[in-house]
Amino acid sequence: MAEAADIQGTGPSPARRWLRRTITVAFGAPLLAGLLQAPAVTSSASAAEDGTGSRTVDVSLNTLAPSAPVEGDTVTVTGTVTNHGKQTVTDATVGLRVGPRMTSRSEIEQVSGRTGYRSDSDPPVLEDAPTVKIPRLGAGLSAEFSVSVPVSELGLDAAGVYQLGVSLTGHTPDRRDDRVLGIERTFVPYQPEATEKKTQLTYLWPLISSAHVSAETATDDQQTPVFEDDDLATELKPGGRLDQLVSLGKDLPVTWVVDPDLLASVDAMANGYRVKEGALHVPGKNQAVAQRWLDSLEKAVQGRKVVALPFADPDIASLAHRGRDVPGSLGHLQSATALAGTTVETVLHVQPSTDFAWPADGAVDPSILAVATSAGADKVIARSDSVRDDLSYTPTAARPFGDGSTTAVVSDALLSTAFEGDMVRAETSTLAVQEFLSQSLAITLEQPEDQRSVVVAPQRVPSVAQAQSMATALHGLSGKRWSQPSDLLAAATAKPDPDASTAVPAGSRYPKKLRDTELPVQAFRDMKTTRDELDDFKVILTIQDRVVTPFGNAISREMSTSWRGQARDAALYRINVLDYLQTLTEGVQLVDKSDLTLSGRSATIPVTVQNKLLQDVHLVLRLTSGNKNRLKLNGDGVAELPVKINGGHSQSVKFTASANVNGQVPMTAQLYTEDGTPYGEPMTFNVKVSEITATVMLVIAGGVLLLVLAGVRMYSQRKRVAARNAEAEAAEADGEAEETDAETAEAEAHAEAPSEAAEGPEPVQPSDPTPDTGSESGDPSGPGEKVDR
Repeated sequence: MAEAADIQGTGPSPARRWLRRTITVAFGAPLLAGLLQAPAVTSSASAAEDGTGSRTVDVSLNTLAPSAPVEGDTVTVTGTVTNHGKQTVTDATVGLRVGPRMTSRSEIEQVSGRTGYRSDSDPPVLEDAPTVKIPRLGAGLSAEFSVSVPVSELGLDAAGVYQLGVSLTGHTPDRRDDRVLGIERTFVPYQPEATEKKTQLTYLWPLISSAHVSAETATDDQQTPVFEDDDLATELKPGGRLDQLVSLGKDLPVTWVVDPDLLASVDAMANGYRVKEGALHVPGKNQAVAQRWLDSLEKAVQGRKVVALPFADPDIASLAHRGRDVPGSLGHLQSATALAGTTVETVLHVQPSTDFAWPADGAVDPSILAVATSAGADKVIARSDSVRDDLSYTPTAARPFGDGSTTAVVSDALLSTAFEGDMVRAETSTLAVQEFLSQSLAITLEQPEDQRSVVVAPQRVPSVAQAQSMATALHGLSGKRWSQPSDLLAAATAKPDPDASTAVPAGSRYPKKLRDTELPVQAFRDMKTTRDELDDFKVILTIQDRVVTPFGNAISREMSTSWRGQARDAALYRINVLDYLQTLTEGVQLVDKSDLTLSGRSATIPVTVQNKLLQDVHLVLRLTSGNKNRLKLNGDGVAELPVKINGGHSQSVKFTASANVNGQVPMTAQLYTEDGTPYGEPMTFNVKVSEITATVMLVIAGGVLLLVLAGVRMYSQRKRVAARNAEAEAAEADGEAEETDAETAEAEAHAEAPSEAAEGPEPVQPSDPTPDTGSESGDPSGPGEKVDR
């Protein structure tokens, strides 16, 4: 390509003139150094001053249009110059500098890292191009500029990538000579005609967010989901991050890479949701926003390739390095993978590909590869700074990996990281776009006779500004002069380069920066605890899906790649999930029971089970006697009864008990699932046994008989006493009557013969009264009466 550049054109271009001057200086420097020692020192000092002074003024490039010019175009560069020095700059000029055509991608990368003016490598200002005069620029002040130059005056000899510098040359009070006080460099990709072999370029367009949905649901029949916050709505609203990704992506030739959890969350919002607000759950207010975004996305992906990551985008590297040895951890990845396809198809009505795994930043090692393929993925999206190819050119992305059963799709690291960082500043975005386009052209020109397939896998969660810069770069490729769009499925099936590396990088090469942000082992232990409690809980439920689905999804979210760098928030989410599950499990419990006293040979012991859930549950209640010789249950020391309790009710379960010996017996009640697994905490209480033997019964019977006989005797005796008292009262009444009659007769006699009355004989005394032997009374004795025995 260099030879081709030399024979094109009829006159010396500015770049060629700069090259000649550089060669002259290079060959003449030893001679000058030998003849004039003092000037040589002065020249060195001047170069050092230039290096220092060239940072006095900051030159910012805000726009460069068109980004990939062709013959006949006019390139316009706009920007701002800002004086960061303490002195006023006078007689300043903003000019353009075009360097020679670059021959490698590494040269582009090297130039992009330079700061300050370097007289030995920076080309001179274009002689015939327009410049912008800035007579005076005070300290701390800024001035805008705009320079337009026809492509024909840029000296672009042949297809390739050229360095374009924009510099400010001026004076300061301490230096009256012209010198470069500021410079900024960018690149111009120049491919006036389409290449014969175009690079197949695949750009991944990620729709991924963080976890927003909790494990909680409302108590209605629809199980309205409860969100941790309403931040997702901010991303979905017009101008929001996710809104911009859809708005930009619908017009771009990209492969959509989607987290199914994001789709499920937005779909839940569209159908009604609630948001945590302190201890309350308030209705969500962004249903219309969610529905609008889903409608837009569904239209955007129709007829396009969609790749579904496992549900909630699990962190494969964390799982491989920290969670693999925790039992059950791999099961989370498998369930997340199984859920991915159905979720995307249900929400977007497209059939996605689910056989791709995408570790964080495309970094892989043997353990990551093993975990990624364990859930069914046979293609891994890696990155070239992890899978390094010792080649002078960029090979095709796809290649067999490890033992050949897995396909590695190795994305290009420089292109994939081109738009990381702050893209809000116009200059940062412009420089990133120009470097991206230039790198993509350089790839094509590395091996122009061979067509290769290149994949770009950008950051998982690009900001609005980053997404806009990515879109600008892809629009810059729309001319399809050196590349043409492809999709990830086609890239994965492209013919591999035989010289590309197929070795899996060793674990020791995994970046420490990435390892430090992985989920800790404790995170996977917490997931196991939650999963175990969920497994124990679900078997007692009659409608398991009401609990299993929201908690299963929450556990998948706990393993999300989005938690990297957010250890505290990740731990808090896991704690909230487990706490809520335990709240539900404690809704089915034994009601505390006080100690009992058991009198008699047999009785029943009631135990109450409470169900605060909204659905019916079924368990087994086991009651155990602490001393079966003293107290038996159903003829043994242990008794079990099945229990089925309706939602929101309690049920008393009665056990038949038989006593043998007096004393206190500790009892233990424990709920079990139907497969014999203990459920909840056991409850203990005491039963005081008062046993009644045969001898005691005989004594009690004899005492009762004596009491009956004594009562009969007392009753008879009371009747006899009452009868005698009645007879005595009757006799006394008769005697009084006879005495009255006698006194009356004597009075009459005295009246007839008074002398005889004094001397007559004494009166006759009445006899004793006759005893009263009337019938006995059947009434009981009166109170307080003394009963003779």
